[in-house]
Amino acid sequence: MAGSTTPKSDEGPKKARIEIIPLIDVIFFLLATFVLFTLSLDKIASLPVQLPKAQQITSTVPDETMLSIQVSDQGTYYWKVGSLSAPELVSASEIPPRLEDYKSRYPNNPRVLVRGDKSAKFGAAVMVFDEVRRAGIEQVSIETIVSTTAK
Repeated sequence: MAGSTTPKSDEGPKKARIEIIPLIDVIFFLLATFVLFTLSLDKIASLPVQLPKAQQITSTVPDETMLSIQVSDQGTYYWKVGSLSAPELVSASEIPPRLEDYKSRYPNNPRVLVRGDKSAKFGAAVMVFDEVRRAGIEQVSIETIVSTTAK
């Protein structure tokens, strides 16, 4: 029977098959592992911080030694010590020597209040804060009530 060969229909090169079921199993395994490790991580640690609390001054007695520097919308500065004196127009270059003089006059309790009118520029107010810090005055406040420039 050497001459009678019947060809088989399934002979020939086999085509490669990609099995997707094991691939899905591997992906689910990786996903489950990621979720478990993520949940087991420690929570974000934080340090306890005690923030300062705002205090409203209830005293109606004005401090006659407190310095008030007001910044106007044109970038001009007004200097006033106490509540009874009139505001005085000063230039930016006059502020540092005046702060030094103020600190020497009231060495026990030099206090500065920085005020600004409704349209005052932020940069001008920051310049006043910088000069107060350079003068070594530690008690500095900013007025949070909108007011007009006292001329």
